[in-house]
Amino acid sequence: MKHKDQRYIQPQNTKEAMLIIQKLFNKYRNAPLTNELLEYHNNLIYRLQSDIKDAAIKENNPGQLKALNSMTDIMRNWTAARLNGKPFNGKMRHFKLVTDGGFKFERNIHKINQTTNHHSSRH
Repeated sequence: MKHKDQRYIQPQNTKEAMLIIQKLFNKYRNAPLTNELLEYHNNLIYRLQSDIKDAAIKENNPGQLKALNSMTDIMRNWTAARLNGKPFNGKMRHFKLVTDGGFKFERNIHKINQTTNHHSSRH
């Protein structure tokens, strides 16, 4: 009989574990709030603050710990917002919150001062 942990993805380090949780969070962030989703979400927060945090401390990477805390705050804010019936308009990117609509294509507007006599022509 196989050990039950073998059916889960085993991340190699804290960053990989955090990327997996970030990806999962972004998938369900706008889903209807159910008890199952809340339980799942709280379990992810617990994982961040227990074994993943312990691994980050062992890796001795202060940047990763800071990102971990930022991620935990975002996820706790999501819980508070959703429990109060408010929408959560944002997603996680690089373990930080990015509000929806934050990524727009930049339009390059070329302003060329021309007099009407000198229209550009394509040859």
